[in-house]
Amino acid sequence: MTELFPTGWAHYLNGGLLIGAGVSLMFVLLGRVVGMSTVFSSTWSFLTRRAFFQQSELTDSRVWRLVCALGLVAGAALWWWMLGPEGAATTEITPLRLAIGGVLVGFGARLSNGCTSGHGICGLSSLSRPSLAAVLLFMVVAIITANVMAYAASAVQGAA
Repeated sequence: MTELFPTGWAHYLNGGLLIGAGVSLMFVLLGRVVGMSTVFSSTWSFLTRRAFFQQSELTDSRVWRLVCALGLVAGAALWWWMLGPEGAATTEITPLRLAIGGVLVGFGARLSNGCTSGHGICGLSSLSRPSLAAVLLFMVVAIITANVMAYAASAVQGAA
C-alpha cells in the first residue's frame, strides 16, 4: 500500500470528503451544480464577446462560479498552510508550459461537457450514464498514458 500512496492516504480521503460535502451543500442549499469546466467557460465570458461565451447560462452564473473557483484555491492554500508539509510543492515544468496545459485541459473539459471531477463527482452522483462513460474513458486513457510514460522512462534509463 505504501508503494501506491507513499505519503499516506488519509489526506486524500479527507479532501474527497470535504469536496463531496461542499458540492452537496451547494446543491442542497442553493440548488447549484458545481462544475469547474463551466467555470472555465463562464470566466471567458468576461474576456470575449463570442456568442458561445455570452450564453445566459454562462453570463448569469459567472460571478458565483468565479467566487467558487477562488474559494477552492483559497481553501487549498489554507489546507496547505494549516496541515501541509514543511516545504512547498515544486515542479520542474515552466510556468508557460503549465499555463498552456491549463488552457488545453480547460478546452478539453469543455469539449467533453465536463471535467473528470465534474463527471466523477456531480455526474456519477446523479446517475448520469454519459458521465459514467466519460469517467471510464478518462480512467482508461489515464492508465494507458501512465503506463506508456513509465515504459518510456524505463527505456530511456535502460539506454543510458
